Amino acid sequence: MTRKLISQRHPLLYFLAVWYKRINRYLYWFFGPDKYSKQRLDSKLSYCIMKHESVLIKKLGASDITLQYNKVKNLRIATEKINGILIKPGETFSFCRLVGRPTVQKGYLPGLELSFGDACTGIGGGLCQIANMLHWLILHSELTVIERHHHSFDPFPDDHRVVPFGTGATLFYNYVDFRFKNKTPHTYQINLWLSEEYLEGELRINTEPDHTYQVFEKNHRFLRANGEFYRQNEIWRSRISKKAIDEVINTELILKNFARVKYIPESYEEAGERSTTSMME
Repeated sequence: MTRKLISQRHPLLYFLAVWYKRINRYLYWFFGPDKYSKQRLDSKLSYCIMKHESVLIKKLGASDITLQYNKVKNLRIATEKINGILIKPGETFSFCRLVGRPTVQKGYLPGLELSFGDACTGIGGGLCQIANMLHWLILHSELTVIERHHHSFDPFPDDHRVVPFGTGATLFYNYVDFRFKNKTPHTYQINLWLSEEYLEGELRINTEPDHTYQVFEKNHRFLRANGEFYRQNEIWRSRISKKAIDEVINTELILKNFARVKYIPESYEEAGERSTTSMME
């Protein structure tokens, strides 16, 4: 059984712990060395590096579908803060600083959140879908991720998964943030919008890149130990030259994932103790 943190044992202690961390983050924002992205451009930069789309309404276990529709409203509010943002040379993108704290007063609704190993409801729930999108886009560029958090558990079976497990990013205002820095001489731009069925996004740049990236999964499998299920995989990235077609410049391991699974994997339901391997959906 997982032992609770002291801050989890009493609401007041939890409140104080959260605000202690939030104040530290505020101090860093205003007195730290980073220069943050804040300029937005209505027109798009010339070259598209990567596009991606993510299904808006998903089946997540037995959770209330209303929370999914609320999430769409939350995503719509947050994307308006990000769409068109420029990340100039030397600048840092901070999701929490740019979007701000999700509150009822700003129009955010209760949505699904993951906290302390459980699915729960919270105002602004579902914004992690944007962070997931952003991380996937950034992995296909020369931008440098400097802060990214991920859940230590896998709460629901895959539904409409099109990217490898473990490439997402979680958020909790403001000290669990998603940040990346532009250490290149080029200017980048993020565009986000909602269509009828998808959260859609693209990463653009002001000069034509001379290479592309391919991100892929290896060694994915489910494990069972001491009555618990676990999921693990590796995320790799290849840098490919555009001048010499299909010439791989280098390939590197960028992430290793290992998470407790909160459901019974389908392969175990069908075949008992047999572990399963699979490639990216």
